[in-house]
Amino acid sequence: MKFGVALPNGWKMSLVDIKDPVDAYETMTNVAKAADETGYEAVWIVDHFHTVPLPTQEVTFESMMSLAAIARDTKRIRIGQIVTCNSYRNPALLAKMASTLDVLSHGRLNFGIGAGWYEHEYRAYGYPFPDAPERLRMLREALQVIHAMWEQEEATFEGKYYQIKGAINQPKGVQKPHIPILIGGGGEKVTLKLVAQYGDACNVGGDLKTLQHKLDVLKQHCENVGRDYASIYRTTGAFCSIADSDEEALALVPEAFRQGLTDTSLVGSPETIRQRIATFESLGINEIIMDFPSATDLTVLHRFAKEFIA
Repeated sequence: MKFGVALPNGWKMSLVDIKDPVDAYETMTNVAKAADETGYEAVWIVDHFHTVPLPTQEVTFESMMSLAAIARDTKRIRIGQIVTCNSYRNPALLAKMASTLDVLSHGRLNFGIGAGWYEHEYRAYGYPFPDAPERLRMLREALQVIHAMWEQEEATFEGKYYQIKGAINQPKGVQKPHIPILIGGGGEKVTLKLVAQYGDACNVGGDLKTLQHKLDVLKQHCENVGRDYASIYRTTGAFCSIADSDEEALALVPEAFRQGLTDTSLVGSPETIRQRIATFESLGINEIIMDFPSATDLTVLHRFAKEFIA
């Protein structure tokens, strides 16, 4: 099992007590540095512009620019988006940005992409917000564009939504045959089929029963298209709080996160968390991407690394 860290970019109000944006950035990158130094597999950042559950004036750092800086602030750890919204950038441009980021990070990029969902952001930034089926059709074309940009010398694609004609993308990135693509979302008819067709990794969420079902659906899609299911890197998210007892760990969880805790949350004593990790492993999860209680107090991040990574 590998462990990733969801960076506090402000989207979940994680930087709300830090008024200076420079200090907020330094707080975010300090989390990345700590994860880099203590053996975590990757740091991940969401691609959002406005806070949740409600839009506010609080800091929310843009994902691609943030990862470029974090690539220079870290040495070993992989970096990734969880996940970029296809609708926010032309996919040919996004492929170019990702190629550049892979070089800046010396080949450490996990490229995440999804169809998008946060309607308020679409409306606020002036993006059209088509219905979910159309957003998924756009994502399907975008994945083909991105593959073309990374694999062809002069990329060409003619689709309903996107067209490129002789697009040159140099450098194409460091990783071969191309930067790994993580497709986020658990839609059973389309999204998980896109993972089987075009993805190298997936990110699915839910309680344990839901996770098992989603992975079974993905496995069936892989069989249908002739893809080796084992070749897909499988990730999920979890809130993590560790202490000497389950009660102490729960007390560390901010109030805003408590309602979202499920049987997939890594909240408890080391023994409780060890049992839950074993359950994830039995489902076939390869990496757990974790939110921690505080952006400024990294005690839990360090203790988890000591207990389960070192």
